[in-house]
Amino acid sequence: MFNQCCTHHFSPLNRLADNTKQFTWIVKIKENLEVIFKSNPDVFVAGDLFWYPAKGSNRIKLAPDTMVVFGRPKGQRGSYRPILIEGMHAHTSHVIVN
Repeated sequence: MFNQCCTHHFSPLNRLADNTKQFTWIVKIKENLEVIFKSNPDVFVAGDLFWYPAKGSNRIKLAPDTMVVFGRPKGQRGSYRPILIEGMHAHTSHVIVN
């Protein structure tokens, strides 16, 4: 167990995993979602990616552990900004809590 000096505030909106167990689950879930949607070129799956849901604001951002967006092509992104791509928000997002 960690002692008090080594713990920190948990927030489900942190961009990083809080510990190795949580990170392992994030990776497992994200990679399995990739496998499930592998044959569909229009399903974007991401892990630990900033998502800016509000039009005109770069201050409102979320960082779900995984997210799936149907109707968007696979590919590399620095963040997910639905306002720039026809308002297509994430259809499902997951926060892994241990």
